[in-house]
Amino acid sequence: MRLPGEPSGHVTGEREFDAFYGASVGRLVGQLYAMTGDLAESQDVVQEAFARAWEHRAELDLHGAPEAWVRTVAWRLAVSRWRRVRTALTLARRQGPPPVVPPPEPHHVVLVEALRQLPEAQRRAVVLHHLCDLPVDRVAAETGSPVGTVKVHLSRGRATLARLLAHTELDPGADRLPEGRHG
Repeated sequence: MRLPGEPSGHVTGEREFDAFYGASVGRLVGQLYAMTGDLAESQDVVQEAFARAWEHRAELDLHGAPEAWVRTVAWRLAVSRWRRVRTALTLARRQGPPPVVPPPEPHHVVLVEALRQLPEAQRRAVVLHHLCDLPVDRVAAETGSPVGTVKVHLSRGRATLARLLAHTELDPGADRLPEGRHG
C-alpha cells in the first residue's frame, strides 16, 4: 500500500515522463535501429511510440518495464509500416509499369517557364482564368481577393506574359506578322 505523498511508481507527471524519455530515447532508437536496419525509420517509430506512451503515461509503471512497452509499440509501428509498403509494392507490381508519358511539347515548356516568372498572385489569377476557364468573379472568390484586384492581376500578368513570350512560338503578335518576318 502506498502512503500519501509517496511516489506511485507510475509516470503520471510531465517531469517523470521527461526523465523517462531522456533516460531511454537514445537507447530505444539504438535498439530499434538494430532491429530494423533503418535509422530514420527507427527514430520515427520511437517518437511515435513515445507520443502514444505520453497518452498512456498514467498506466506506465516506472518500476515495471516502461521501455519494453515503448519498444513493443515502436516495433509494431515499424512492422505495420513494412506491411503497408509491401502491400503497395504488390499492388504496383500487379498493375505493371506506368504508361509511357510523352515529353511536354516545346510550347508548353516555354509557357510554364514564363508563368514561373510572374508574381504568385498574378500567376494564380492567370491560370485560374485562362487555363481553368473560371470567370473573374469565381477567381476572386477562390483567391479571396476583390474582383478589381483580380482584374489588375490579370492585366499585369498578361502584359508580362506578352513581353516574356515575345519572339517565341507563343508570341501573341507572331500570327499577325507577314510571312518570313519574325519581329
